[in-house]
Amino acid sequence: MSEYQFDMDLWTKRLIFHEGMRLKPYYCTAHKLTIGVGRNLEDNPLSTEEKKALGDYMHGITENGAKMLLRNDIIRTYEILKKIIKNYTELDFDRQYALLDMCFQLGEKGFKNFKRMIKEIEHENFYMAAYECLNSLYAKQTPERAKRIAKTIKFGVFPSLSGAHF
Repeated sequence: MSEYQFDMDLWTKRLIFHEGMRLKPYYCTAHKLTIGVGRNLEDNPLSTEEKKALGDYMHGITENGAKMLLRNDIIRTYEILKKIIKNYTELDFDRQYALLDMCFQLGEKGFKNFKRMIKEIEHENFYMAAYECLNSLYAKQTPERAKRIAKTIKFGVFPSLSGAHF
């Protein structure tokens, strides 16, 4: 049994919905070399084990390879959030996911800039935390995703998505 108390398959599907999956290396909007489901190869280089599993990744990877990287990224991001937010593991499942989704997209450094939101989360003031989430450049740049994440932070339930199967 996993030490993590979340549904890896569900979180994987949600992140693929938000990020998409690209099996060949590309440059993301931040001009960083990226592959799979948003794996920024410059800020989060492949481990020795990942390189071995993927082989010649610069010419493309399989869907299974992309999902392996994503699972590793979810675990890494989960561990980062446990250090940033004092009560992260005590939050309900969907709020944990929402914060993981944000941190996954923004990176640790970008997520840490949400100081007021983090403080509100730690005080379980989820309405204000959702407000802080939406009062940001993040929400201007990815408005639909940010609205879903803020709604999840506010109410503790990830909204259903038309056309998405999870």
